[in-house]
Parts: sequence; structure tokens; C-alpha cells
Amino acid sequence: MSNGVVVDTSFLISLVDQNRKWHSIAAQYYRLALEQRVPMILSAIVAAEFAIKQPLTDLTLKHFRILPFNIPHAIQSAELWRQLERDDGDSRAVVRDDLKLLAQADKEGIPLILTEDARTLHKYCNRLRDRGVLQIRSVLLADGFDPSGLRNDGQRGLNFPVVQEPTPIYGEPD
Repeated sequence: MSNGVVVDTSFLISLVDQNRKWHSIAAQYYRLALEQRVPMILSAIVAAEFAIKQPLTDLTLKHFRILPFNIPHAIQSAELWRQLERDDGDSRAVVRDDLKLLAQADKEGIPLILTEDARTLHKYCNRLRDRGVLQIRSVLLADGFDPSGLRNDGQRGLNFPVVQEPTPIYGEPD
């Protein structure tokens, strides 16, 4: 399991709103993180975004580790901005906040980000990862729940059923 996962604003919104399309997936990852004792990191950036539309007290804050945004994060965020080619039509402010979140995860050695945001955060995380700029991996709620999704190595879907009796190999005597 992971040594930590950053939770994005879109993940938190889906977690607390039962009417959201990916609520059940967010809830499953939340429960898995609690059960496996995977630290869930709540960035000050995410807290500010979440609090725009609803109170932070809607979250059970005791289950999160709060991560302030500091100078090393700002420097890394600026470096990511310089290395990124932003797509036309993507909001500068949204992309800037996403890069701040990626920079925090990178500087703190947190390998995973849980998100619903395929339009910017997931897209730019993958783009920077493909270029070798980041090692962080985003776990997209739209991909569904996979209990191995919080693994550091990114291996997914390796939960094979246990075979009760060995299957005979062709040509082997019974």
C-alpha cells in the first residue's frame, strides 16, 4: 500500500455529495485508505478550494493530515509551470492550482493523488509524468474502484482469486 495519498478537491466533493456520479468510488477509496492506514493528505490549496462552496467541517478532518503550502512547494510549482505546455481553453487559474498540488506531492514524496478531475489535474499529471518531470500518479475516480489502486508501484487489478485445487498440466499423470 501507499505511504500516502493527496486528496484533490473534486475527490472530496464527490466523497461528501451522494448525488455525484463518482460518489461510491470516492467512498470506497476513502474506506480503503482508512482500513489500510494510508495517510490522506489534505493540502491547504484543496482546503481553500473546497471551502468556497461548503464548510470544511463537512469533512471529518481528523482523518486527514493537513499540508500547508510553503516556499519549496512554490518554487517547485513555478518549475512545473515553466515545463508545461498548457492546452488552449484550460483555465490558467485552475491549472496553476493543480500544479501547486502536484508540486506539494512531489516535494513531500507523496506518490498518489485521488481525483475526479480528468480535464486538467489528471491530464497534466500524466503529461508531466510521461516527460519524466514527475513520478506522481493520479488515480482517477472514473476508472472505477480497484483495491490495488493505492499501491505505490501503480500495479492495478492484481487481486487474483485463490485456486483451491491445482489445475493439472497437460500430459501430467492424474
